[in-house]
Amino acid sequence: MKRLIYADNAATTRLDPDALNAMVPFLTDEYGNPSQPYAFSRKPKMAIREARELIASCIGAYPEEIFFTSGGTESDNWAIKGVSFNNSQKKATITSAFEHHAILHACDSIEKLGYPVSYLQPSHEGYISEENLACVTKYNPALVSIMFANNEIGTVQPISQLCSQAHKMGALFHTDAVQVIGHLPVNVHELDVDLLSASAHKFNGPKGVGFLYLKKGVKIHSYADGGAQEHGMRAGTENVAGIVGMAAALSKNCSNMIDNSKRVKLLESILIDALNSSGIEYIRNGGSVRLPGLISLSFPGADGEAILHRLDLKGICVSTGSACNSRLTEVSHVLRAIGLDELYAKGTIRISLSSLNNEDDVVEISKAIEQIFC
Repeated sequence: MKRLIYADNAATTRLDPDALNAMVPFLTDEYGNPSQPYAFSRKPKMAIREARELIASCIGAYPEEIFFTSGGTESDNWAIKGVSFNNSQKKATITSAFEHHAILHACDSIEKLGYPVSYLQPSHEGYISEENLACVTKYNPALVSIMFANNEIGTVQPISQLCSQAHKMGALFHTDAVQVIGHLPVNVHELDVDLLSASAHKFNGPKGVGFLYLKKGVKIHSYADGGAQEHGMRAGTENVAGIVGMAAALSKNCSNMIDNSKRVKLLESILIDALNSSGIEYIRNGGSVRLPGLISLSFPGADGEAILHRLDLKGICVSTGSACNSRLTEVSHVLRAIGLDELYAKGTIRISLSSLNNEDDVVEISKAIEQIFC
C-alpha cells in the first residue's frame, strides 16, 4: 500500500487528537442543550464559556468579543452583510480582487441589493498597500475587508497599516484571517481590527465550526433570528463539541507556534532547494512575506490539473489553487488578479505543508515533480 503524503493543509488540516478527546464527552454523555436551565445543561454551558475565554486569550480579545459560527464562510458573510445591513446610508464596502470567494460572493450579493463595492488590485507579488487603500477615500466606505493572508499564494498583508488607513477614512476594518489564526501570532487589540474571521479546520480543529471576532462597541446586523444564543446575535443551538474542539486545537497550535513555524520553514527550504537543483523551470508566486509552508508554483506550458492527478497517483495530495474551486479548471481569480502570465498560470499547483510533514515527504514531492517534468 502506497504511503499517503498529505500536502494540502491550506485546504484543511488533520484533527488534533487532543481536540478530539476534548470533544468526545459532548458527543456522548454531556449532550445537554446549553440553553436549558436544569443541572444537566450546566457542563455544556460551562464548556462554551471556557472555550470562549480560551479562544479570546489566544488572539488578545475579550471573551464577549468572540461569536461562534459554522466556519470561515459564515464569519465572512456575517462581517460583510452584517455591516452593510446595519448601514442605512448604503455606504460602500472596499475589498480586494483576490479575496476568498466567501468575501467576493458576499460582496456580489450586497451589490445586487444596492450597496456599492470597490475592488482593490493587488501588486504582482500579491500585496495590498496602504497607498492602494488611500486612493479610494472618495468612496466614503462603511467597511474595508482585506484578507490577512492569501489562501492560494500565501502573501501576508500589512494588516495594522491597512486597518489604520481604514479608520482614517471613517470605516470599520475586517480581515479574513482563516489561513493565519493558529499559524502566525495575532493580537486583535494591537492590530485594532474591528472584525476578524477564523475557521477551526485550518488549525487542526473540527470542520463546521469557526468564530467571528467583533470588537466591543461595534454594531452589526445579527446573523440569524430565533433564540438568544451568542448574545442574541446568532440564533441556533450551539455546536458544543465543535466549539470545545476548536478551542483545544487553537490553544495547542498557539503554544507550539514557534516550533511549528521553524519546522515548516525548514521543510519548505528543503523542497525549494531540491526543485532548484533539479533544473526544472518554474516560478514561485507571492512576495517575500508569506505564510510558512504555503508554496504556489507555476510551471510554464503545463497543466496544473494534470500535475495534481499525476501526483495523486503517487499518493501525494496537493491543490491546483483554492480547494473551494476544485471543480473549475480555469485560471483562478487570484492568479489573474496578480497578473500572472497565462502560460504560467495554467500550470500552477499549491503545496501547503504542516508540522505533521517530515523531510521524507518533501523529498518525495520534489522527486515526483522532477519525474513529471524530466
